[in-house]
Amino acid sequence: MLYIGVDLGTSAVKLLLMQGDGKIVNIVSKEYPLSFPHPGWSEQEPADWWKQTVEGLKELTKDCDKSEIKGISFGGQMHGLVVLDKDDNVIRPAILWNDGRTGKETDYLNNVIGKDRLSEYTANIAFAGFTAPKILWMKENEPENFAKIEKIMLPKDYIAYKLSGVHCTDVSDASGMLLFDVKNKCWSKEMMEIAGVKESQLAKIFESFEVVGTVKPEVAEELGFPEDVKVIAGAGDNAAAAIGTGTVGDGRCNISLGTSGTIFISSKNFTVDDQNALHAFAHADGYYHLMGCMLSAASCNKWWMEDIIGTSDYAKEQADIEKLGENNVFFLPYLMGERSPHNNPDARGMFIGMTMDTTRADMTQAVLEGVAFGIRDSFEVAKSQGVKIEKTKICGGGAKSPLWKKIMANVLGIDVEVIESEEGPGYGGAILAAVGCGEYKSVEEAAEKLVKVIDVVKPDKELTAKYEEKYQYFKKLYPTVKVLW
Repeated sequence: MLYIGVDLGTSAVKLLLMQGDGKIVNIVSKEYPLSFPHPGWSEQEPADWWKQTVEGLKELTKDCDKSEIKGISFGGQMHGLVVLDKDDNVIRPAILWNDGRTGKETDYLNNVIGKDRLSEYTANIAFAGFTAPKILWMKENEPENFAKIEKIMLPKDYIAYKLSGVHCTDVSDASGMLLFDVKNKCWSKEMMEIAGVKESQLAKIFESFEVVGTVKPEVAEELGFPEDVKVIAGAGDNAAAAIGTGTVGDGRCNISLGTSGTIFISSKNFTVDDQNALHAFAHADGYYHLMGCMLSAASCNKWWMEDIIGTSDYAKEQADIEKLGENNVFFLPYLMGERSPHNNPDARGMFIGMTMDTTRADMTQAVLEGVAFGIRDSFEVAKSQGVKIEKTKICGGGAKSPLWKKIMANVLGIDVEVIESEEGPGYGGAILAAVGCGEYKSVEEAAEKLVKVIDVVKPDKELTAKYEEKYQYFKKLYPTVKVLW
């Protein structure tokens, strides 16, 4: 049997074809544009997602026996606001997770409604990237469009709708909207009232591994698929990546170095940290997780490499970096503002500590270390809650760098496990499809059988001590410069 995972990312849709035994048959990536209509804004056209997904599915499956395809599921960029009218037409471009326009609305939710009430209703507080502040922004700034809203959707769920005709979402992605009662896994009546929306405008909720429907006949015909191909709800990108790395059950950890960076800790119990510095979300395995998310991770390195120093040879630039733990240049990785743990959309990136003998390699090293230090900020919050993390999996584009993995292991002081497939959300989506189609009894069983660790990067005691000193310095930088923003 064959299963498809669709990872609807920020820059491209990545599609993965997997056999029931976990073997990856094919991978296809299709890019689409990202627009910034105003400083701090970030939007995309859902039509571009759908067009590239269809083209990608055709390319992905052109050489396989399509009668073997049994299910499709998803991992996708979270928090984006997709709004449809009564005819299911998209009303306006999607406002994305890394959009920073909702400062006023976020302040209103956190300071007028109050963080305690928000946490009581949703287990989270408001962040600029979350969906509810976007809805309030639209209500205030685009009342004509707001009045047309018949359905409010998330990015990957728009693709699921186009495939199946069902307005659906899953518990992990819904958790990031600030409209969802995470503990009880239902829409929050209080938050709907605050946002000015009705439950009929929100999608039907599923567990990530549940079947929402089958591929519509006309779509199946266009793709050459059987009409009984099941569409499974899927998960937000970080939860899907966690499935793809086997971060399920209790006390497991995964770090993702994608466009954004996350530290993801799975739990069978619902918990909320005292300061709401970490997100408390439902997980795609049927339980819960804590997650710290920094808005710019591998994208910091991409910006530095391609936009600033003008190269795409990442390995060559990293080859000159030798003196780990001794760099006196620091980088604050807040190019798009920051979420965890600072919750400050106005935060900005910054290099600090340059001298006349600072080299290009020092600057490159500082970018990699700055992201690792940012991850550690959330790691420390989890530790303060009594969470014991002795090792972590790693995935995402940044995980392909041996140097970055070494830095991460020593900044955190724990083993970093490298898995056989680093395909993240796409692989997790395919696993969810397999579970939904009955190939495996549970997500935990599938992860245990399919996810294989092939290497472990261990911290070096001496280097960890050096990075401890550097991190303590890094910790002082944000509170010192934040007044400048």
